[in-house]
Amino acid sequence: MSAEGPSISGSGDVPTVLVRERGRELLCFLEQLIPLDGHDYALLTPVDTPVCLVRLEDDAEPEVIESVDAAEPILSVADVVLQEHDLTLVRSAVTLTVSGELEEPDPDDFDDEEDDLDDDTDAYELLIQFRADDQEYGLFIPLDPFFVLARITDGEAVLVEGEEFDRVQPRIEAELEERESED
Repeated sequence: MSAEGPSISGSGDVPTVLVRERGRELLCFLEQLIPLDGHDYALLTPVDTPVCLVRLEDDAEPEVIESVDAAEPILSVADVVLQEHDLTLVRSAVTLTVSGELEEPDPDDFDDEEDDLDDDTDAYELLIQFRADDQEYGLFIPLDPFFVLARITDGEAVLVEGEEFDRVQPRIEAELEERESED
């Protein structure tokens, strides 16, 4: 990446940016670049499909597992199950992702409660279900777009988290709404 901004890579028309976090990387499409307070903030979407790991129990609500160690045995089982479908689980920065050819979700399936995990406003589609350590798990694909916010500093994409995220997120949303209303 150059000091002027994120590098454009790949053969398509959409630039990609590499986000690094704690030794992991996530390749993302650059959706928007927003200048704010002397910094360039990038709104990004992962190139690979983001997924969330969920513990499934018959008698309880599904539990989204927020943080998982990359070496977690559960992920090893998920790897094997995904490989049967020619898919690969990627322990990316920010989120787990799946690479490979996925079928497009069928909008008619969105109301099927067994395949969807509802969490207030987010909807998910079940990608795979598997058993590990005597527990049922599932990898779910969010149906709403999954955005990552990064600050471009010295040509590098730095994940925006914590207080900085809380401070800039409403202003970035306002800027995006303004841009949308101008279109």
